[in-house]
Amino acid sequence: MSSHQPPHRSAAGPAGGFSPRTPDAPRAAHTATSPAALCGLLAEEDRLRVYAAVVLGASGLAAVESATGLPARTVAAAVRRLQQGGLLGVADGGLRADIEVFKDSVRAHAAAPAQVEPMDPDRQRDQILRTFVVDGRLTQMPAAHGKRMVVLEHIAASFEPGVRYPEREVNAVLRAWFDDYAALRRYLVDSDLLSRADGTYWRTGGPVTV
Repeated sequence: MSSHQPPHRSAAGPAGGFSPRTPDAPRAAHTATSPAALCGLLAEEDRLRVYAAVVLGASGLAAVESATGLPARTVAAAVRRLQQGGLLGVADGGLRADIEVFKDSVRAHAAAPAQVEPMDPDRQRDQILRTFVVDGRLTQMPAAHGKRMVVLEHIAASFEPGVRYPEREVNAVLRAWFDDYAALRRYLVDSDLLSRADGTYWRTGGPVTV
């Protein structure tokens, strides 16, 4: 009676020691592995080489050993760890890389979109403002009078009603909105949103929040 045993399969389960997790089968509900955990699995060089070999077509332990040059024990340990992390499975008796785990991870751990505060409670005015005001800066002055007034009224709200501002302070406020602060100041005055006398300015128009 011969004592010869097939290489790499002693004390192993089917297909040379990998557990029968089949990526092609319907998945049970589970918590998706986090992107950080997946990166951690592949940060170890031996596991990365084993995973790459399977991605490139090695479907058995012997083929992975040949492709990576790693010893059988190292390959078997890497395969087990990659299976536990969901990166490898078994299909048709051979190893298969389960690439869907990356998509699952991104979908499950994607950050929720930030809630954007409206610039104006009126939807139409808010849309106009978002077109011309980006990151708190006026990108360009609207050519259409109606849209220009929406933008100017929004900027005029930077000034408190009943407060008189010296010109240098007005310029500092408007420079934060637009590089050509002098033109912006003229627009506000011509639109009766700011008034001026003796080098001081005060707000005379635009909606007031109460």
